[in-house]
Amino acid sequence: MSELIPLVINPSTTPPFQTTVALDSASFSLSVTWNIAGQRWYATIQDQFANLVWNGPLIGSPLIYDIPLAPGIFSKSTILWREDTGNFEISP
Repeated sequence: MSELIPLVINPSTTPPFQTTVALDSASFSLSVTWNIAGQRWYATIQDQFANLVWNGPLIGSPLIYDIPLAPGIFSKSTILWREDTGNFEISP
């Protein structure tokens, strides 16, 4: 079963979205920021010591298949963002 985390952008905070997620049984910080040069949202995953684990464009997965964010970084867990629902899906 996947954990669903709604992406709710708050333009008055920095970063506009941030939450803690469990990936491979460890806690990570997931944040989303606007990249002015790329004109798109980017997701950043950092470990508990604020070390960068992954940074990349926020690519939406359609409902019929998955486009994982941070591919190859985690051995058990996957993270993706469903553009249609506006939710991050974290499994397991």
